[in-house]
Formats: sequence, structure tokens, C-alpha cells
Amino acid sequence: MAEDRQKNHYIPIWEKYSLSMEEAAAYYGIGIKKLYCIIRNERHEDFILEIGAHKRIKRRLFEKYLDNTPSI
Repeated sequence: MAEDRQKNHYIPIWEKYSLSMEEAAAYYGIGIKKLYCIIRNERHEDFILEIGAHKRIKRRLFEKYLDNTPSI
């Protein structure tokens, strides 16, 4: 029964609004340490979502950031 509920609530990573650091690292092919470095250096960017002490990446805004960044 718990498995059925999990299947009904599964959202593919490419449709999620925000990604955990682990999901973002896997999705974008960027290391977790590098993602944390980007967040630390770009702490005022709109792609960062803070939930308490946790940081998440707003997927679409981060894609725009990557499109406009020549190197990371």
C-alpha cells in the first residue's frame, strides 16, 4: 500500500520545481561541492531556494543561469 502511494506521487526530475543538491548534481552533471561553491558565491541569485537550513535549486532559473554563464 505504501508503494502505491509513492508511485502516485512520483514526479520526474525534469518536471520538479526545485531540486535537492544531490538531484541537481545528477541532473546537471555538476559535482555537489561545485554546486555548494556556486551557491556560496552567488547567494543572492534567484535560483536558490532556502528551506530552513536546507538549500534547493530552482530548476528553470538555474538553467537560465547556466545558459548565461560561460564557465563554472
